[in-house]
Amino acid sequence: MTSDLDLALHLADVADGITGDRFRARDLNVDRKPDRTPVTDADLAVEDAVRAVLAEHRPDDVVAGEERGGSAGAGRAWVLDPIDGTKNFLRGIPVWATLIALVDGGRPQVGVVSAPALGKRWWAATGAGAWCRSGSGEPERISVSGVRELGDAYVSTTHLGTWVEHHSREAYLRLVDACWENRAFGDFWQHCLVAEGVIDIAAEPIVNPWDVAAAQVLVTEAGGTFTDLTGAPRYDGGSALSANPHLHAAALSLLQR
Repeated sequence: MTSDLDLALHLADVADGITGDRFRARDLNVDRKPDRTPVTDADLAVEDAVRAVLAEHRPDDVVAGEERGGSAGAGRAWVLDPIDGTKNFLRGIPVWATLIALVDGGRPQVGVVSAPALGKRWWAATGAGAWCRSGSGEPERISVSGVRELGDAYVSTTHLGTWVEHHSREAYLRLVDACWENRAFGDFWQHCLVAEGVIDIAAEPIVNPWDVAAAQVLVTEAGGTFTDLTGAPRYDGGSALSANPHLHAAALSLLQR
């Protein structure tokens, strides 16, 4: 495991083996965390397995995960979301993924998004481009769209109620009204779709670092722009906006409070 990207892809394989067995399992154990968000036995098993592999291959690196804690500092840190889309996972909806990112010096350098129930995996590393594989097919290099006007743009978000609670419903509606089409693909998927050039803008008013660390390097290596809603190019700013470079500034201006 000399390459960080190779290791991240191996970690995704480990995770897929666990989530694949537990998806739609009749004995799936579901609990609630203090913030009332759900956690399953699969979430915990994936993070524990990934941490065990990292302890073997990168014992000096920090690990920060959604379920077992930790935080990324100035050095090397693996930022993990064992199952992004746990609500979908526990209800049997196939839109969920394991997110794995290596952050170094405060910036994501490697990112892997593995969504086995969708038959998709996306990955990127700084300077190596962004890639996607469907099923057992060959990897394909991906890039953001070339749409230049908001009036021609396709935008996605997550649950609309989060805009009311954490930012501004009116701001999001300004963006929606300016765009050609909108949907709520949500979570990891919308940022991956931006990287693929399938949609043009993805916006979230509230995120955790493990939700978008992998997405940041994926979108930027695909030629896009990724920031928080203040315009800072960071994964830990508490919000997220990814878009192709022609649309990002215009979308950001509409989302300002």
